[in-house]
Amino acid sequence: MAQVPIRTRRSILEIQTSFENKTDTKTLEDLMTAWAGIQAIAASDPTSFFVLAGYHGEPFRGAGYGSSAWWGGWCNHGNVLFPTWHRMYLMKVEAALQSIPGCEDVMLPYWDETDEYTLTHGIPSCLTDEVFTYSNGKQIPNPLRAYTFQVNITDNVSTDQEGGAGGLYSKNAGYSTVRYPYSGLVGTSADREATLVHNAQWNQSEATAVLNQNVVNWLNLPVVIQPDNVNPSPSITVGINSMFHSCLNAPNYTVFSNTTSAQNYNDCNVAGAVPVVPLEQPHNDIHVALGGVDITTVSAQNVDLSPIVGANGDMGENDTASFDPIFYFHHANVDRIFWVWQKKTGNLDALDIIPQYPGTNSVDSQGPTPGVSGNVWLSMESPLMPFMDATGKVVVSNDVVNIEKQLNYTYTIGSLDRADWSEVAGAPAQEMLDGSNGDSGQVLTVSGANKAAISGSFVIAGYATVNGQKILVGVQSVLSRNAIQGCANCQTHLNVKAHFSLNHFAQSEVSAPGTIFSAEIIGHRPDPGVNRFALASTAAPLRKALKVSVK
Repeated sequence: MAQVPIRTRRSILEIQTSFENKTDTKTLEDLMTAWAGIQAIAASDPTSFFVLAGYHGEPFRGAGYGSSAWWGGWCNHGNVLFPTWHRMYLMKVEAALQSIPGCEDVMLPYWDETDEYTLTHGIPSCLTDEVFTYSNGKQIPNPLRAYTFQVNITDNVSTDQEGGAGGLYSKNAGYSTVRYPYSGLVGTSADREATLVHNAQWNQSEATAVLNQNVVNWLNLPVVIQPDNVNPSPSITVGINSMFHSCLNAPNYTVFSNTTSAQNYNDCNVAGAVPVVPLEQPHNDIHVALGGVDITTVSAQNVDLSPIVGANGDMGENDTASFDPIFYFHHANVDRIFWVWQKKTGNLDALDIIPQYPGTNSVDSQGPTPGVSGNVWLSMESPLMPFMDATGKVVVSNDVVNIEKQLNYTYTIGSLDRADWSEVAGAPAQEMLDGSNGDSGQVLTVSGANKAAISGSFVIAGYATVNGQKILVGVQSVLSRNAIQGCANCQTHLNVKAHFSLNHFAQSEVSAPGTIFSAEIIGHRPDPGVNRFALASTAAPLRKALKVSVK
């Protein structure tokens, strides 16, 4: 039996550049044709984009269809199945793309979110252009920019501002997905009216420019250390770029894989240890950067993280994120970084899950997916529903460990990767604290962030006031549901903690009597009685509830 050749997923920027240079127009044209093809398939067809996108969140099914006590999507977040479930999900979407006639060789590209182009300019334009023009002059609406719903979806879980069945994430046929700075809240008549007014502030070109700047800001989030308030030291980055670097240092698969396990690891870590960053954290941050969390200028350094009030793009919520095509280019990169970590650590053929560790139970974080019971321990043999192999067997994580041997695909060498990891296997990834004269060996922990007080996704920002200057220490985004109230499982997983390294400070600065540590929560709306377009960072009760400690 002939061996199936390994196929390669390439950088979307590389594919776009080849198209622009006319050295290879076919690859991008076939990709556009495939995406347009699956988006045009009837919503009732199991190979349609509508059905595939619906695997992740809405339209909900099972117990989660009308009850916020269960998660109605198939996706796994906040547990050890996060990387493997999404790996298999991409395989399913890629197969659908290849089912379009003439597109059998199409592979799902990755958006290299830490390459020099993205760090400087933002998103490759083929993911944001309104129109795609083939080399023969034919034009089509760009299927990578947005998806237009063919049928309605109804949100039976979220509530409106008065506590009724408002259907916050309901979408009508004809709705097209949006990104920051736009709002996609159209579930009620009040939302639709507010969204029309909000979105009218920008034309598409202006909105794309704002989006790209927001992505660049999030990736390169700086910390400016001025120990003497006279001679500033070089900027230190604590943004998404730094988080992707740092996650490659995770010591084992369990804490690498998800935020729940990593939070417990950091809680139990010895004093002074650098906090572990799970792969899921920079993944969350990209979602928020593209979807937009209502946030003001967060520090005296004039760092903007989604400063536009009312930005509610689809990527900012798990309920709707997968209907935006950029979701899949983002997750292809997350899967690539997963593979980079596997190569770096030598975990190519087996992944070990620490038994009964936080993040290894079906009720952790979002709660059980459809058909999965509560209080079930997760393992490498747990089903990755609804995916089945050619024999009808439900796929498990052990089936998707080695992408080259088991799944017959690989990635080109992008940022953070190298062709040969043998000489550096087990070595720490590059630290992103260049320019610092610090190394305090201490960590700022922020606790008391209660998801019940915040509707939807939000951000925790930590600060240090040193020598009278308020300095942003770091940010951590949290992907969360709007309908958290009344959610039986969610009510037992409300508190979120953030851990920020203080190694960019000297010990003398951290321990100085005048040094003050503080934190802030910034989200969509802090209270069910507050208009969801209000500025959440002004909510004093949220700030008072936060607790900070240094160890």
